[in-house]
Amino acid sequence: MTLQHQNDPNLVRQLMEDPGIWAVVGLSTNQQRPAWDVARWLKHELGKGLIPVHPKAETVHGAQGYASLADIPDGTDIKVVDCFVSSEHVGAVVDDAIEHKDRLQIDAIWMQLGVMDEAAADRAREAGLGVVMDTCPKIEAPKVRHDGMMR
Repeated sequence: MTLQHQNDPNLVRQLMEDPGIWAVVGLSTNQQRPAWDVARWLKHELGKGLIPVHPKAETVHGAQGYASLADIPDGTDIKVVDCFVSSEHVGAVVDDAIEHKDRLQIDAIWMQLGVMDEAAADRAREAGLGVVMDTCPKIEAPKVRHDGMMR
C-alpha cells in the first residue's frame, strides 16, 4: 500500500497568494497542452508574472521564453518553478532549480497533476525549497478561496 503525498496547505496558499513570477517549465505556444491554459490562467486570473521555459524559447502570453532555467538572466526573482514535464524528467528540472536557486531567488517547486518524484522533492526540500507535488494551481485555487485567503 502506497501512501498518497500530502501537500502543505499553508505553502500552497502562500505560493498562490504571492504575486511573484512563475517559471513554467514545458510552456510553449502549443495551445493544446495543459501548460498553455494553466499559464494563461495564472497570468490573467491570478496576476502572476510568467517565464516560459521550453527548448524552443518561445514568447508565450507576451512573456519572453528561455530554453532552460540556466538561460534566465541573473537577478530574476522567481517565486515558483512550475513543472509541466513527466515524472521521469522532473528530477532534472528540480536539480536545475536547485543549481540556480540563489541566482534566481527560487522559493519553490510545483510539480503539476500526475507529476511525482519523492527523491527530487526531498532534494529540493534539503536545498531549502518549498515543494508542492501532484496538483494544479487551478485545482487548489477554489480550496484557497474557500478558506477566504484569496481575492
